[in-house]
Amino acid sequence: MKLIIGLGNPGQKYEKTRHNLGFRVLDLLAGGVEWENKYDSQILKTENVILAKPQTFMNLSGKAVKEILKYYPDAELIVIHDELDFPLGTLKVIKNASSAGHNGVQSLIDELGTKDFIRVRLGVNNPETRGQMEGDAYVLQKFSEKEEEILKEILEKSKAVVESLQTEGLEITQSKFNG
Repeated sequence: MKLIIGLGNPGQKYEKTRHNLGFRVLDLLAGGVEWENKYDSQILKTENVILAKPQTFMNLSGKAVKEILKYYPDAELIVIHDELDFPLGTLKVIKNASSAGHNGVQSLIDELGTKDFIRVRLGVNNPETRGQMEGDAYVLQKFSEKEEEILKEILEKSKAVVESLQTEGLEITQSKFNG
């Protein structure tokens, strides 16, 4: 069983912000299927996969994920999230790494007591739109129309990454998608 977590913030206010890229990937994977509210998350469960969007806000994501793992303790955890350290449109698949300053990921590490899970890090930094803005304010900004065009490609690529992780495993996925 794979537990695929998309990190973001609940509510319309945050829907198309940089911080909600994890939610957007899961929405693409869900293909319009209705989400169920359970375990402080929006959940979509199939036979071998659980998609989950924690509804606890980014900095408390670990609480919701810990709740889900009470019921699925053997699930392999895959976390999809925005990455301010990477340029917009890039991605990297890693496992067993520090949070690198990402508060949502740090919440997971703190609550679960481990960093031994797979992460799909999606770059959101664009110097043209960021300027001198602090990171915590910048990730709550919506993407520009021009950036949304770039996102179409990265969202599709992220979907392919998740599918590859499910069918081909971590090492092959990393060799195919990490540049």
